[in-house]
Amino acid sequence: MVNFYKAKKQQALIGQSAVVTIVRLDLNGAGVARYQNKPLFVDGALVGEQVKVKISEQKSKYLRANLLAVQKASEYRVTPQCQHFAECGGCDLQHLDANQHLQFKQEKVANLFARSQVKQQLPWQGAVKVNSWHYRRKARIGIQYAKSGQAIIGFRAKQSNRVLNINACPVLLPELSELFKHLKALIGELSTDKSIGHIEVIATEQKVLVVRQLKPMNSADKALWQVFSTEHDYAILIDDGNAITPLTRPVSLRYLLPDNSEIAFASDDFIQVNQAANDRMVNQALDWLELAPNDTVLDLFCGLGNFSLPIARQVSQVVGVEGVSAMVDKAKANAERNQLNNCQFYQANLHEPWLEQVWAQQNYNKVLLDPARAGALPTVEQVAKLKPERIVYVSCDPATLARDSHALINLGYQMKKIGLVEMFSQTKHVETMVLFLPSS
Repeated sequence: MVNFYKAKKQQALIGQSAVVTIVRLDLNGAGVARYQNKPLFVDGALVGEQVKVKISEQKSKYLRANLLAVQKASEYRVTPQCQHFAECGGCDLQHLDANQHLQFKQEKVANLFARSQVKQQLPWQGAVKVNSWHYRRKARIGIQYAKSGQAIIGFRAKQSNRVLNINACPVLLPELSELFKHLKALIGELSTDKSIGHIEVIATEQKVLVVRQLKPMNSADKALWQVFSTEHDYAILIDDGNAITPLTRPVSLRYLLPDNSEIAFASDDFIQVNQAANDRMVNQALDWLELAPNDTVLDLFCGLGNFSLPIARQVSQVVGVEGVSAMVDKAKANAERNQLNNCQFYQANLHEPWLEQVWAQQNYNKVLLDPARAGALPTVEQVAKLKPERIVYVSCDPATLARDSHALINLGYQMKKIGLVEMFSQTKHVETMVLFLPSS
């Protein structure tokens, strides 16, 4: 009789409680311990803490657990300011001291650079820091409906698509803090059932709500929104899926940069959510570029002109390039609005070959790039061929920044400065700025 080997059935651990010691934080800010010879991830736990947990997920290579109690707390643990911190997925690190929060982000960047085989010691500069609370000027508020039809208004719960009822959010600007309760009162009065998908709030020089309307709005509901607009000083825009149109008064969205350049934008355009951090980021980028009156600067992924316009005030010429043609038109309009005639803007897919484009034929001595999370690998490979004397790379994803930095180093550049920009305080998200100079 042949005996076949049978693998020992894995013991089911889900639901079991355990006491573990946290040895490090992962890249998402979760505590990591060892249990049953596997890494065990615990959201809300800090390095050095002894915690009681309940196993919630069991995989072949790792475990996850819910935090039940902190039996020995870290000296860096602080009390979260938000009443919804334990459930809301918006912020990850409110329980960690602010200075250690920045240390975690710096170590996260360093870890990712090491993984990308960047062997140079990182030349860290001081972080760009602003207010840790009440900084966010733009946010999307989710709306779901209970079986009873009652609207649930807030942000998504941790690791879930479920919307959590929010009473207040301490990372939103102070003037937005009462919005949730006012929206709950209004939506409870609307006659059209389950008619709203989400609401975008924007606060620059005026407060604006963009209402994603799933069903046509009747006259009674329009009247309710108009009363809301008057009582709470919000302009109301309606997004029906095809167009965004004003319901109440005309809307003119704009913000000012540190040099008083005025950036006009539409409600669905990308802008940085933290104005104070953006102001300091722009100033630091201009400083690191060491701008001079005879410079010709190439601004890649230029958007609405957030960097282009203040650069233009200090140099001979700026050329901004953006992949979305509508954004190019708006950048041109913003340059005209600010009476800047030394800016030119072009549309191009920067992830494809562009060195033969007319705008790329100029001699650029300095380059700034601010790509989306996907990074800019094909772009930096072409930028290096322009041989600029300074490159400033602004990144919202440290993993793609590490990859692209490795490429630039192999193409003859070296990092001279790197620093965090604390754009998203209380969260795991990292904004980074790097200065590259030629190696020789």
